[in-house]
Amino acid sequence: MSLTHIDGLPAHVLFVHFVVILVPLTALAAVGCAIQPRYARRMGLALPVLGLLTLALVPLTTHAGEWLEPRVGNDPLVRRHAELGDGLLPWATGLFLATVAIWWLGRRSAQSAGTAEDGPSTATARWASPTVVRVTIVVLAAAVSTGAVVDVYRIGESGAKAAWHDNYDKSATGDHG
Repeated sequence: MSLTHIDGLPAHVLFVHFVVILVPLTALAAVGCAIQPRYARRMGLALPVLGLLTLALVPLTTHAGEWLEPRVGNDPLVRRHAELGDGLLPWATGLFLATVAIWWLGRRSAQSAGTAEDGPSTATARWASPTVVRVTIVVLAAAVSTGAVVDVYRIGESGAKAAWHDNYDKSATGDHG
């Protein structure tokens, strides 16, 4: 096993499945936890770890794809797919940073709530209410999540077209069962 092939298969075609699952999952978790801070407190450190795992898999998958690219022939669809794939890292980085920010705000909110003795403190009210900071993190999490998911879709669609455009008989008919 290497970072370019696993059991004789190109690693890219295996790694891509993790990216296709983890980017939307991380995006959903980020938005959900940004909207509902108690979810962020429940997820705890798992939220930024999920963001980090997603981020780490993107360059790994891209590297494996760059290894594969010259081995599949000179195809404009493959080049387009590779170009689109290079654009995912900034989205994955933004998604990771969003998960860290959401985790940190959730943790800070929980710490502030734990120190309040005579009712909610100013800090607790500030972090628990829909303040500019909280609204901003929700909007940013939604924007980065949407961008990342849309980019994964576009990359995946271009990869599917590159892999399958000439690899099946479009005219075949008949039942096989």
